[in-house]
Amino acid sequence: MKTSIKASLKTGLLAAACTMAGTLALTAQEAAFDNPGPEAYANALEGRRVVLIPMTMGFDLAQGWNYFIGEEVRQFGGIWETRDPNWSVDAGAQAITDLIASADKPDVIIVQSPDLNSYSRLYRRAQEAGIFVIQLDNPSNYASDVFAGSNWQTLGELETQAVIDHCGEDSSKKIGVIQGDQVNSSSVDQWAGVQAVLERNPGWTVAGTGDSNWDPTTARNVAATILQQNPDICGIVDFWDATAQGTAAAVRDAGLQDQVFIATTGSGETIDCKLLENGTFGAVVMSELPRQSQDTVAAIKLLLQSGAAPGDASMYLYTAERARTAADLTPTTCWDQAAIEARAAD
Repeated sequence: MKTSIKASLKTGLLAAACTMAGTLALTAQEAAFDNPGPEAYANALEGRRVVLIPMTMGFDLAQGWNYFIGEEVRQFGGIWETRDPNWSVDAGAQAITDLIASADKPDVIIVQSPDLNSYSRLYRRAQEAGIFVIQLDNPSNYASDVFAGSNWQTLGELETQAVIDHCGEDSSKKIGVIQGDQVNSSSVDQWAGVQAVLERNPGWTVAGTGDSNWDPTTARNVAATILQQNPDICGIVDFWDATAQGTAAAVRDAGLQDQVFIATTGSGETIDCKLLENGTFGAVVMSELPRQSQDTVAAIKLLLQSGAAPGDASMYLYTAERARTAADLTPTTCWDQAAIEARAAD
């Protein structure tokens, strides 16, 4: 009798367990099928039009953004386009104006502002037309929906501190600075960063400075003048890796490669790593373009799912950066423009 009761209990428990397991499995399946995420994500993003307007498509920053951001937009079912002002502020303004006026307006424009003021009114007009505005790399005086990129003052501080750390207290404590111009936020704010570091380091001075106007030949000439007037200078901060190559040429011309430490900033493309490895540059504060691009992609996805209207809020996504030297390099430090172009061509 006891054996029969035990057997019945076991059978009942097993049946109950099987029923419970089946119920739990069914509940889990139902929960998975009821997940609103994929449908909401697709409804918000598929078919949305995103347009990139850099200062030019003909340099590494724009090529990197085009690949990394464009790839993600296409993967979520969006429409990805670019416009090429080719360094012309007027052409960039016309591109934005045309997009605002078009019957098939973009949902998002991503713009590399050429200076503090030129596009500010256009950004407002774009938002009023229902277009989200993301400023990438260079901010302007207008707070759009999102800025993604460097905190340029912090970046200037990192460059300057790298020079001071390398030169040391027993040096001349003189540095040179090759600025870009006086209207671009990346240049104006880097200069503020230079000054902030000098205030924290008494005795250090800017022995000479000048604008390259973002041209390597001009940078070379400005650097040559600074070196002629200050042959004991111990380091130079140059605000862009392309112009810093002109600065490096002036240092070589003066025979001061072993004395003058060059700190600059760049996108982190392969050329930056090569120029660190061969000693042309002493330090590069990289804008970490792949991570910057991912921040931009996240901004696009969030804006399009937010339910907010363009202009409702302003957000800032600053990229974490540091000054890198040859000692810091790994095989994955820099991204390779040639490699992504090859993948894009496949």
